[in-house]
Amino acid sequence: MRNITDPSLAVLLFLLAMTANGQEPQDAEDLANPLDQTVPVAEEDLAAETMDAREQPISENEMLREFARFRQLLEEGNFDEADISAKRVVEMTIKVHGPQSYEAAKALNNLAIVQHNNAQYAAAIQNFTSSIEILENVRDRLNEELVNPLRGLGAAQLGNGRPDLAAASFGRATHITHVNEGPHNIEQVEILESLAEARVRLGDLEGARDTLDRIYALNVRFFEDNAMGLLPSLIRRAEWQHRAGYYNDERATYRRAIRIIEMSADKTDPRLIGPLISLGHSYYYYEPVSDGMRASFASSGEAYFKRASRIAEATEDYPWLDLAKTRLALADFYISSETHNRARKLYRQVWNDLSLDEDRMNMRRELLERPIPINESALPGYTSGSAERKPAGGFRTGTIKVDYTVSARGRVNNIRTVATPVEFTDMQRMVHREVRQRLYRPMLIDGVPAESANQVLTHDFFYADSELAEMRNEKADLEQEKAKKP
Repeated sequence: MRNITDPSLAVLLFLLAMTANGQEPQDAEDLANPLDQTVPVAEEDLAAETMDAREQPISENEMLREFARFRQLLEEGNFDEADISAKRVVEMTIKVHGPQSYEAAKALNNLAIVQHNNAQYAAAIQNFTSSIEILENVRDRLNEELVNPLRGLGAAQLGNGRPDLAAASFGRATHITHVNEGPHNIEQVEILESLAEARVRLGDLEGARDTLDRIYALNVRFFEDNAMGLLPSLIRRAEWQHRAGYYNDERATYRRAIRIIEMSADKTDPRLIGPLISLGHSYYYYEPVSDGMRASFASSGEAYFKRASRIAEATEDYPWLDLAKTRLALADFYISSETHNRARKLYRQVWNDLSLDEDRMNMRRELLERPIPINESALPGYTSGSAERKPAGGFRTGTIKVDYTVSARGRVNNIRTVATPVEFTDMQRMVHREVRQRLYRPMLIDGVPAESANQVLTHDFFYADSELAEMRNEKADLEQEKAKKP
């Protein structure tokens, strides 16, 4: 089981790729929106792959056919082949339009999107940067067409462990939208969400909070006459507040969403179920309050889970999967509060409901036949000293591997952790402590909670080479000191 922190950036980039396509005559509905990404355009690779093609003249129709093939591969999710096709499009475009053309900039942007999707971040950064430089030359430094490649560049920099550079890229993209669309334009919201992500990864929680407040203000202004239209932005705001650890603010946001639905519809509207469950989940977490006391753990979420379950059960033709998930949310609460008889009864009911046909049994395997975390806080993506160092050569990736058992009561036992490199014991302790504190929906066997041994979680983190070198030097100095002592 691999802990994944991010995110939502893949969706952002998927929406990026298809707005960056200008090589094919298209209607507005056909425009590709920015997608995901892969590796740099190594000139040698391009030379090897297109040696024969260079010997023959390239027509614009041939280039457009290859571009159409690229788009099809992208839409099918065949990113390896899309990478090859995108490189051919770049080569053809340069041959037809020239290396410093507007068309070459778009082709490089599309290649970078595929490269990002394939986690080839250094290559994606190279090609997004090239696309931006060309657009600056053929347009200008404030042209609105720079926004998409800047967003892609920021996403690749995040993937490459440089949230500081990503924040600058997202900041510049936001500024360009201000110049072209005005300071209150709603189009900047997705960029600001990415900027908030970068600030969270930098540990700048106050900066992230300010960005979220700005997003909220833009949405309130835009949906001034449409309270229900504000709901999606409220839910996103609550999700970001949760990620940043502002649980009290998160609860206030969900309560506002609930009030909007109640005032616009009624108190039994099924649209209440999602916010009610999320509000209940927020009580698995706490944050320090002003007097130094800590909020109570879990207990006050019960009323929201129960209300969500009542609404789901009373709603005619409510989808069976959503009903199962609503009941599971209440059963998970009973596990957390150690009301095990009630939990077992609900788990058994859901097990039976998901055993009626093949489709339901597939979901039973997904939801009940393996342990599922009920509460899990984000694991640190950077070592304590790495974010401040901002190494010019980028960060290295370390790993914490955790082996553990989940008991029939959802508790973690028999936990062991291993760090690579071994010097990062502080990170190892943090991950160990977080996993030990987690609660799980236990695996069910024939509808009965059972122990799950041999669970594995792998957490990747970033560190600076200089940080590791200091640790090793300190260790060597200590060993020399010990050796000198009689």
